[in-house]
Amino acid sequence: MAHQEHIQQWLEEEKTAHIKGWDFSHIADRYEEAQDLPWSYRETVCKYLTPDAMLLDMDTGGGEFLLSLHHPWKNTCATEGFPPNVRLCRETLLPLGIDFREADCGKALPYGDNCFDVVINRHGNFQAEEIFRVLKPGGVFITEQVGAENDRDLAQMLLPAPIAPPFPEQYLNIASEKFRKAGFSLLEADEAFRPIRFRDVGALVWFAHIIEWEFPGFSVMDSLDQLLQLQAVLEKDGVIEGRIHRFLLVARKT
Repeated sequence: MAHQEHIQQWLEEEKTAHIKGWDFSHIADRYEEAQDLPWSYRETVCKYLTPDAMLLDMDTGGGEFLLSLHHPWKNTCATEGFPPNVRLCRETLLPLGIDFREADCGKALPYGDNCFDVVINRHGNFQAEEIFRVLKPGGVFITEQVGAENDRDLAQMLLPAPIAPPFPEQYLNIASEKFRKAGFSLLEADEAFRPIRFRDVGALVWFAHIIEWEFPGFSVMDSLDQLLQLQAVLEKDGVIEGRIHRFLLVARKT
């Protein structure tokens, strides 16, 4: 394929880079990540979640994972702050009887004290003190987080100028200390670095626009030299590879 055809394809990916909920099906067969983490977030949540538990899912996205748990709706609450996802949650969660509320989870949570047995949070914001406040005594917080070094090498390959990490404190040791100081005991903690692989440059273009906080200001035309270099890497190696950073933390309110 000539360079001009590649560029046209990348521009088309740039135009279509929108998402509903947290749905990556557009590039599902063109990239892979987090295939072999040393933990399963789902299994971890299910280990602590009983049918009678009051559950809060913070930053639920479009509610996809939450709904897959099939927890009794009357015992289920959720928050989300991203406007397109808020609309989606109002359409899908509220009619089921789930207590959904719009909220920025990096600030105060819109629930009273001692409400929940389990609070879960996958890749969302949180304040340890707020989680402590809304959990019942003995309640458990479970989170899988994106670490500070996530996709950093991809950003360096893709962007024309170096950028600072968007969340420089996102390390397991820093999060663990925050929860200890807030009054939690740690039940589980793990951290991992794993490959992320793209099988075509267009999938990476789409991905970079969706994860815009990791690739700020990215555009095809501004990064054209970098994209052409990555196309050469792809043709040589069959894949473009970077590295993801994740950590898991399970903490109990004491």
